[in-house]
Amino acid sequence: MSEREKIIRYYRASGDAELAAKLIDLADNSLRSRKYRVSEFLDPYGYSVAETIVAHYPGLSLQGEGGYSGAERVRVVFIEPDFPGKIDYSITALSVTWDGRHHQLGHRDILGALMSLGVKRELFGDIILVGDSCQIIADTTIANYIMQNLLKIASASVQVQVIELSAVQPREEKMKEIRSTVASLRLDTVAAVGFGTSRTKMTSEIEADKVKVNWQQAKSASQAVKTGDIISMRGRGRVEVCEIIGQTRKGRISLVLRRFV
Repeated sequence: MSEREKIIRYYRASGDAELAAKLIDLADNSLRSRKYRVSEFLDPYGYSVAETIVAHYPGLSLQGEGGYSGAERVRVVFIEPDFPGKIDYSITALSVTWDGRHHQLGHRDILGALMSLGVKRELFGDIILVGDSCQIIADTTIANYIMQNLLKIASASVQVQVIELSAVQPREEKMKEIRSTVASLRLDTVAAVGFGTSRTKMTSEIEADKVKVNWQQAKSASQAVKTGDIISMRGRGRVEVCEIIGQTRKGRISLVLRRFV
């Protein structure tokens, strides 16, 4: 069995065989051309898949770029070590502004507006809220399309313009620490506490494929979580399992969560 087949087989169980195959193709093309190949925007899990692949290609190195320092979603590049030129990540930053006196827009509104234009999620990176505006990191090939067609978000008229990548402001996420106890470390139980909802409701959200653990689709409501896991829920942000302190006298599990909104 070839290395390619081994890697794809490994990721097939988690439903990520297609992503792995695309990244392997980029790695192969980099070696053949003796240059480099750039991926679409990847979340942190996708980046970990790229790291696994490059570990099987001793002749390549891996770099990532999301348009600014600390970006969550990045484009990765497989580089042939002897390539002497400059890497073009094809990333453009867009500033979107609206009248904050009459409209309050959030990440979900902006993401929904872009998706309604038919822009694939893989073609843009982070969306950074900055007061009555936001900054969108996008593939350069679709920047003009977004500028020409993103005219409204929800009921708000918006203006879009290109800005320098150096002008992108790092994300300032709002965070809330949650200390609580749970009967078990099941995903539905911990996520219900983190997102402030009932376990029954959370089970329904998981079954509707609205919940991810470490950027992978949740397998089931009963899967166990551990320290360091990131639980994300569509439209609700994400929760990090910061610390599992131990059992209380009543046999419950004491833990510390951090919710990002």
